[in-house]
Amino acid sequence: MYTKISKKLFIAYAIILFTAINLTACEKSEADEPMLPSPSSTTITSQVSTSASLTLLKSAVVKAGLASTLDGAGPYTVFAPTDDAFIASGITSSVINSLSADKLKSILLYHVLASKILSTGVPAGPNAKVVTASGDSFFVTNNLNGVFVNGLKVTTADLPASNGVIHTLGKVLMPPAGNIVDVAAADTTFSFLVAAVLRASKGSTNVAAVLSGNTPLTVFAPTNNAFRAAGFATIDAINAVDPNTLTTILTYHVVAGRVFSSDLVNAAQPSTVNGGKVIVSLSSNSAAIKGNSNPSASNIAVTNIMASNGVIHVIDQVLLP
Repeated sequence: MYTKISKKLFIAYAIILFTAINLTACEKSEADEPMLPSPSSTTITSQVSTSASLTLLKSAVVKAGLASTLDGAGPYTVFAPTDDAFIASGITSSVINSLSADKLKSILLYHVLASKILSTGVPAGPNAKVVTASGDSFFVTNNLNGVFVNGLKVTTADLPASNGVIHTLGKVLMPPAGNIVDVAAADTTFSFLVAAVLRASKGSTNVAAVLSGNTPLTVFAPTNNAFRAAGFATIDAINAVDPNTLTTILTYHVVAGRVFSSDLVNAAQPSTVNGGKVIVSLSSNSAAIKGNSNPSASNIAVTNIMASNGVIHVIDQVLLP
């Protein structure tokens, strides 16, 4: 004898059985999948070590002996230059190999904060001072255009790690190698500029002392070739000029405060410390600055060179008041 089942009840049983079979299959399938750690469950060192775009940073971290540090409890914030950022800064794998561990450590710790700072926690600034793990300071701005460190824009923000957070950069941050005069004197590209500063300092204004002081300044620094193009063929020619005339020219290249490339505004006319004005012009991929008596604008060839008392931008013409 058997019980007669209605058609509707049979369909209901069939649906229940089908669902149970599929749930069991799904559970087995999910159990068979490897459990991959989420980014937030791995340390900063682990993420750098496994990222295809941070291979040069990994090499630098290992050589500097910082792998175990960035694998520790933290928390840390790391502004991480990508491989493209290292290359854009002229730092290739061979350069990394040529640098001492201490030098690399100094550079890398300039990218590290001993606390976790998400992009929303970056001070608005502009150019708020932040002390890094190296003991040096960098300057941050957080506005509608993004987050900037020493004028460099954060390209990807808030990559989580178990011991902090990573923000990527498009260039390497270089710690200041002294004040403005020190930085210029250490670069042979500026030997004519340094000679002009020393000559000008023999007049009524000690220009070298001004550029070495504690007051933050921005210098648009002409290269040796820029001086040659302006009629100063040699350093002897610079030393033949009246010191006060050179002072007028040199102070026309100086703006009060730290003005990074990210602070430049198209058509702005910032005042220089000698009381004159220069004109800024920006395009999608270049920046220029024009002196009042220059027939054309000078290209800003290199930006955001840090000094302990300001910032230097390299230009290819001498600005004329």
